[in-house]
Amino acid sequence: MKIKKSLLYICFLSYLSLLLYLLFFSAYRQSVEGEIANNLIPFKTIEAYFLSFDGFTLTDPFIGNILAFLPLGVFLPWLFRRMDSFRRVVLGSFILSLSVEVLQLLFRVGAFDVDDLLLNTLGGGFGFCLFWVVKKSRLISE
Repeated sequence: MKIKKSLLYICFLSYLSLLLYLLFFSAYRQSVEGEIANNLIPFKTIEAYFLSFDGFTLTDPFIGNILAFLPLGVFLPWLFRRMDSFRRVVLGSFILSLSVEVLQLLFRVGAFDVDDLLLNTLGGGFGFCLFWVVKKSRLISE
């Protein structure tokens, strides 16, 4: 049991490391360094995305933001007993996402976009729902 938990923590830390790299140090982040194009209007970026929609890809901002935080919604309740509710996982996802957005703004490796905050939080919520469904099907034990 301890080995399983240790492996889960290693996977979680690996996920956080990858997330940190993608959000702050990837080639794309370095290419937008110094640019500031903030969006404080909810759904503005999402609307623009759908107005120019030409199909989903894993790397587009809409799907990418959701997928980036989906594992967080799975790992949090699996690893931390206090993260046992949808509300807590969504709040944790929101806090991490808000921290990322503020740090990207401060370090100028992206822009503060309220829609990113919404999509990242949604991803964490979807991850919790996935965790809950898998747990109820008894494929995950605590």
